[in-house]
Amino acid sequence: MKTDVNSLPRKHLFDLPEGMIYLDGNSLGPLPRAVKDHLGAVVTDQWGGHLIKGWNLDGWMEQPMRVGNAIAGLIGAPEGSVVMGDTLSIKVYQALSAALEMRPERKVILSDSGNFPSDLYMAEGLIRHLGQGHELRVVAPEEVASVIGEDVAVVMITQVDYRTGRMHDMAGITEAAHAAGAVMLWDLAHSAGAVPVDLAASGCEFAVGCTYKYLNGGPGAPAFIYVRPDLVGGIRPALSGWLGHDAPFAFEPSYRPAGDIERMRVGTPPVLQMSALEVALGVWNGIDMEDVRAASVALCELFIAEVEARCPQLTLASPREAAMRGSQVSFRFENGYAAMQALIARDVIGDFRAPDVMRFGFTPLYVDEADVRRAVSILADILDNRLWDDPAYRRTARVT
Repeated sequence: MKTDVNSLPRKHLFDLPEGMIYLDGNSLGPLPRAVKDHLGAVVTDQWGGHLIKGWNLDGWMEQPMRVGNAIAGLIGAPEGSVVMGDTLSIKVYQALSAALEMRPERKVILSDSGNFPSDLYMAEGLIRHLGQGHELRVVAPEEVASVIGEDVAVVMITQVDYRTGRMHDMAGITEAAHAAGAVMLWDLAHSAGAVPVDLAASGCEFAVGCTYKYLNGGPGAPAFIYVRPDLVGGIRPALSGWLGHDAPFAFEPSYRPAGDIERMRVGTPPVLQMSALEVALGVWNGIDMEDVRAASVALCELFIAEVEARCPQLTLASPREAAMRGSQVSFRFENGYAAMQALIARDVIGDFRAPDVMRFGFTPLYVDEADVRRAVSILADILDNRLWDDPAYRRTARVT
């Protein structure tokens, strides 16, 4: 049975500061209340009380698979096809290197200019390391499906653009990649927990994603990697870490990968960080992603309408059509950084991406219609009265 959209707000499950309107869950999700007590117990009872026995007594070694299975349910992946660990950049490297090995006769990695720069950086580094004449080809987002030629080994795309929220057609691009004989790799950093995803139906070979955004795992929360189950036994991990071995505690002198998705594990899992994530995922219990999507679209549509009616200084940077957007809305403004700092000073939290993009994320689990209307009222006041034009708001911090 589907969840009633009107019952989606679960603010009581999150530890949000009083009076704050948090529209930045697309960058860092807020703290779920249950995490604090659980982490205290993990530190005191498990680490403190059990010490090294915790690997067996408290299931630390199995945690990457256990949490991976929980995330699999949110991204349309079968049980046993997702494992946790390391950072998203590492998971991109693992997936991309494995994908290139699947098409040794092809030399092109195809991506788009809306991709997150870190993914492109990892591709550049891998190409340099391999030294086999590979090429990173970057095209406009709308051109991707039409330029997948027979020289393309891997299509590497972030489903939702981090700046504008533009959303790619996962099924359509995957189909085009496969029709051209290419391998498909999706980055779900701005999709997991934000929009319905069905990896199994798409048929893609690989997917990766982070967990500190819509999944509320906390700063530095571990990333995940998906490998299509029929392929995993043939994947040769480029990062052949100890915990990806089939029998880590046999201490064999040579690497022998695990027979399943655990071969994509590398080093020791971050137990404290993963424990926080495991409990944070509990906020999704009983939630249908289609309901989340419906509520998200409604909030985004309201925000766009209100901003365009009251803040003519801003220009919509996100696609106007809801079906082409993720769960964020971006507006362009020449003085966007200063305006965002003024907004944050009023406890409306969004963020900024150079050169002029003001980003606002909409997570129906803790954002409602009243939040949207109040946020726009504060934004209109800042713009109408040029409150952003203050030297304090123009000083650029290291993190924008």
